[in-house]
Amino acid sequence: MLTNRSLSVIVACYRDEGSVEEMLRRLTSVLGGITSNYEIIYVNDASPDNAEAVLVEAARRDPHLTVISHARNFGSQNAFSSGMRIARGDGVVLMDGDLQDPPEMIPAFVEKWLGGYDVVYGVRVKRKESPFRQIAYKIFYRVFHQLAYVDIPLDAGDFALMDRKVVDVLNTLPERDRFLRGLRAWAGFKQTGVPYVRAARYAGESTNSLWDNIRWAKKGIFSFSYKPLEWISYVAYGVVGLTALAMLYYLIRYLILPDAPPGWMTLMMVTLFFGGIQMLSLSIIGEYLARLFEEVKQRPLFVIKDVYHFQNDEENPAG
Repeated sequence: MLTNRSLSVIVACYRDEGSVEEMLRRLTSVLGGITSNYEIIYVNDASPDNAEAVLVEAARRDPHLTVISHARNFGSQNAFSSGMRIARGDGVVLMDGDLQDPPEMIPAFVEKWLGGYDVVYGVRVKRKESPFRQIAYKIFYRVFHQLAYVDIPLDAGDFALMDRKVVDVLNTLPERDRFLRGLRAWAGFKQTGVPYVRAARYAGESTNSLWDNIRWAKKGIFSFSYKPLEWISYVAYGVVGLTALAMLYYLIRYLILPDAPPGWMTLMMVTLFFGGIQMLSLSIIGEYLARLFEEVKQRPLFVIKDVYHFQNDEENPAG
């Protein structure tokens, strides 16, 4: 039981209408056993279902609940950032609204936090997903861990508890293209993981398609790794070396066999090979340029449409 510390739980909500009541029931039960000084911040990221109405009604019943509604969908990373801007807790928990990350893990996070850790993140030792997705996620996290210039924990998502000083650091970061689990690792401080089994989505269908996951993987890699740019140089060196060997081969062949056929097929293959290398290089450079373009525009991370917080049956702005 916390006596002199407070907790904030930020829940990102998109197409999670069917999970809201169960999430709030479980969160209230768990947090009530830890401290009476807690708040739940639900960020409705322009969910196209009836989640906002359900959340507003829940906020009328529970003074611990604050609801932020965005003007459009800005993505989960910006939804978490929106909640972090108004969170007042000494410790801040981030979690998705689909109940794949169980609220019952929070006491284990708090125990580690009280033990001196500034960041306690969930480690997904198993997922209730298709075998293909399980393997793909495992491969991505290991590739990302090797490529990143900071130490990114394996199989760790956004589900985590962060100390106030870590949240304050993340709130000051100006970048727009945010990848919070990477920023969390970049910030440093004392960190540890707690293993858990990630459940299946409680209600509805997953909002992440295969292409969404590919874009998500690119977001992490191009935000926290320079190695793709280094690979362009390595490939260029290799191509130059192969070209030199090919020139030497054809020179020797011409000297030995003056009447040898000119090799149009070889020329075509070499041309296609060089063209492919150039397109790949331009695509990698384009990924980095796109992120630079987004950063220099300096647009806000999100636009808030409404904030709901009720006390004594009166509506009060939460932030």
